[in-house]
Amino acid sequence: MKKPLLLISCLCISLVASAQKGEKTAFQTGSPWRPEIDVRSDIAIVYGAGDRHDMTFEQRVQSWRDHGYTVQFMTGIAWGSYDDYFLGKWDGKNHLGIGQVMRNGDTIWHGHNVPYVVPEATFIDYMKRGVVKKVIDAGITSIFLEEPEFWARAGYSQVFKDEWQSYYGFPWRPQHESPENTYLSSKLKYHLYYNAIKEVSSYAKAYGKTKGLNVKVFIPTHSLVNYSSWQIVSPEASLASLPGIDGYIAQVWTGTSREPTYFNGLEKERVFENAFLEYGSVISMTAPTNRKVFLLTDPIEDWPRDWSDYKRNYQATFTAKILYPMVADYEVMPWPERIYTRPYKVANSDSMVLIPKYYSTQMQVMVNALNDMPRSANKVTGVNGIGVLMGNSLMFQRFPTHNGYDDPQFSNFYGQTLPLLKLGIPVQTVHMENLSFAASLKDIRVLVMSYSNMKPMSADVHKYIAEWVKKGGTLVYCSKDDDPYQSVMEWWNTKGMHYKTASAHLFGLLGVQSGAGKYNVGKGKVFIIKEDPKNFVLKADGADQYVATVKEAFGGKLEVKNNLYLERGPYDIVAVMDEVADKTPYVIKGPVVDLFDPKLPVLDEKVVEPGSQAFVYNISRVRDKTRPKVLATAARVYDEQVTASSYGFTAKSPVKTINAMRVLLPAKPKEVLTSDKDFSQSWDEGSHTLYLGFDNSPDGVKVNIKW
Repeated sequence: MKKPLLLISCLCISLVASAQKGEKTAFQTGSPWRPEIDVRSDIAIVYGAGDRHDMTFEQRVQSWRDHGYTVQFMTGIAWGSYDDYFLGKWDGKNHLGIGQVMRNGDTIWHGHNVPYVVPEATFIDYMKRGVVKKVIDAGITSIFLEEPEFWARAGYSQVFKDEWQSYYGFPWRPQHESPENTYLSSKLKYHLYYNAIKEVSSYAKAYGKTKGLNVKVFIPTHSLVNYSSWQIVSPEASLASLPGIDGYIAQVWTGTSREPTYFNGLEKERVFENAFLEYGSVISMTAPTNRKVFLLTDPIEDWPRDWSDYKRNYQATFTAKILYPMVADYEVMPWPERIYTRPYKVANSDSMVLIPKYYSTQMQVMVNALNDMPRSANKVTGVNGIGVLMGNSLMFQRFPTHNGYDDPQFSNFYGQTLPLLKLGIPVQTVHMENLSFAASLKDIRVLVMSYSNMKPMSADVHKYIAEWVKKGGTLVYCSKDDDPYQSVMEWWNTKGMHYKTASAHLFGLLGVQSGAGKYNVGKGKVFIIKEDPKNFVLKADGADQYVATVKEAFGGKLEVKNNLYLERGPYDIVAVMDEVADKTPYVIKGPVVDLFDPKLPVLDEKVVEPGSQAFVYNISRVRDKTRPKVLATAARVYDEQVTASSYGFTAKSPVKTINAMRVLLPAKPKEVLTSDKDFSQSWDEGSHTLYLGFDNSPDGVKVNIKW
């Protein structure tokens, strides 16, 4: 029902919003503050240190500070709008030649005059003195060095050849000529970005101290799952133990998670499952080292689709993200300017469509829920003690193929994970680089591993695994160990070691044979399956033996189901799997507010069908129903004022969007006053909640409710 403007009287609400506190939610933007993109997260991460048209970098930063934001900074570490460096203004030399080059001689470009770089000394110096220094001088103390990426198909430039000679002490070898050359090439790519980040982060910390500032450095990065799948090399887990690195942003979104995977012999997109594994790999990478991690989602993606596609897959990735209750810090979106203000091309058409109002409302409800999202000690339902071992060397064997050995769509990894996840087992990942930290295997009961698609970077990996097994852990090893990388020059076959395969060294420490079977080792057990895990998903019903082995290894009853469920504060989060025998929907008993519906309906129950997800606010878990409270909103709430018979607040969100709110009240309202000219309202007696809808404003819409 529409009502005319009602003047607010007898209301003691401050007209000035309280300053943003905490650093829980963030977004990144290249723009100055604009009313259309005033997302109202805690942090605005300003992208790029360059001046823009009639506005300096410092003015861009100040525009966000003037609107109450903590301002931080992000820039690319493998590419960027660094014309002064690339085109010669920085030191009088043109540096476009440091681009990553493929076998055919072509440079890999990120944009016009923006190559993906080989991070040699002059580039590192430019990042220090040309970028980081300027940012710290502007008073910014959190710096995000984005996406340290070296493409696997690159490695043919003169700069890379020079770095090879310097690192290895012998001339460059073309990676396409042998598995060993590929492995050596990837190790160098890995080292170059590890060194670059070490140098730049150390400089940032040291320079900050000269100005009395405690500078923090974060790495926004795709997951190890995605980089391995997309054939990119990056330092990933090794950075978590660098003293100069304070944390990560897990860059997971529809674009990464919709990469097709195989399961039960079928290749297709499995966005939720992929996202769940991606987020998990970043969390397991950081948790043992106590580094902070922000989890990212994006309401759209880089490629033209349509808004219904964006919405469906945003819900899938968002659900996967919030199923990790140990993390409650989020990058709620990148590039709000492209989400709110730029029409998007619809796939397979010439039309351009701006974000629909219903979707921006739903998106903002979800974003504002993240401002409220608590950490929780609860766990996702199901068996939480099964882990799959990962390592940075997963990125080393992806391109090119050798001796006819292929790993389609990274299936050796998905063969170990998808068959379990599809059965409602929230399978975890464990990073071999973190095995020296006791927390890495502390809660793991069964560890699955394979050397069909990765290799151990040191013998210590096997030492930690063997110790864990002997103390009572159970290891499931799946591999034929016949891939062409088994014989690359590495620690297990050099310096007095003479093992034909990497696993032979591990089995020697465990005192077991390399043949298929079950072995008792100390207080633990070892199961060996002589099969590459890719075959568990490339073939229909290919995972039957594997799942049976994991069930036996787990011992006792291994609960299988078709869903993952988490109770997290007042929120219920559910994902129901498809492609399994169990087709039962999951039912959440109400009253609940459906947060994936922009109308915020109150439901007696929420039914979640296979292949879909749900995110609801469970009203039954509100402890004090006599106290008014905004349960869900597409705007951020400030300046709450509560009396015995009234509830007032100010709601702020980007202009040209529509707010939807579900407000819990102790009684049916007698009067609702807003500073908006028109608003809609409806009362739900069963839940004692009021629905409000009105046009958003970054200046704030004042609301007062009396009962």
